[in-house]
Amino acid sequence: MDPNSVKSTLSNLAFGNVMAAAARDYQKELLAHEKGQASSSVNEEVDLDELMDDPELEKLHADRIAALKKEAEKRQELKMQGHGEYREITEADFLGEVTGSEKVVCHFYHREFYRCKIMDKHLKSLAPRHFKTKFIKLDAENAPFFITKLGIKTLPCVILFRKGVATDRLVGFQDLGGKDDFATRTLESFLVKKGIIEENKREEEDDDYLEGSRRTVRSSMNPDSDSD
Repeated sequence: MDPNSVKSTLSNLAFGNVMAAAARDYQKELLAHEKGQASSSVNEEVDLDELMDDPELEKLHADRIAALKKEAEKRQELKMQGHGEYREITEADFLGEVTGSEKVVCHFYHREFYRCKIMDKHLKSLAPRHFKTKFIKLDAENAPFFITKLGIKTLPCVILFRKGVATDRLVGFQDLGGKDDFATRTLESFLVKKGIIEENKREEEDDDYLEGSRRTVRSSMNPDSDSD
């Protein structure tokens, strides 16, 4: 037999043995890995079972459920009082509305004043965002008694009530930059500063909320305010 041929055959056999050994080692590693994962999974299941039986965790869960239930009941109570929407009321309803809730925002308006319509738009947007505060509006022409009693001379006029007592007011747009295109956020910040609503965190804001409406809104004859 040719010595070179014998040498080649032995080399091939040796290479084959090495590959076979490598294959066996690889298979052993796979089996060990799978066994380790199975063991880890069992441990995780045991840990989860232990957590589910933890009395402290059960108490936290029960407390959370109770808090959510209480919050839902309070929200339903406020909804029954007219919270969560921007509503129009009559002069006859006025006292009951402002004394029936702890915090009330009331817009005295005139149906023909464009700045009143701008204020309407922003208050309508804020009402569902601030459920704890009641948002209402009253036609000034149909409420002469309270217009006189509250000393309202300029419209729009937004009066803030706490437990039935007028604590502050916003006359025209003088505290909102004096322009018609103020943002809803600007009005919201004013109301937060006065303590009549709470600051809310929002993930997404629309253009009107952040920057004010870019739509063309006709202003009144008087650029500073509308007079009643």
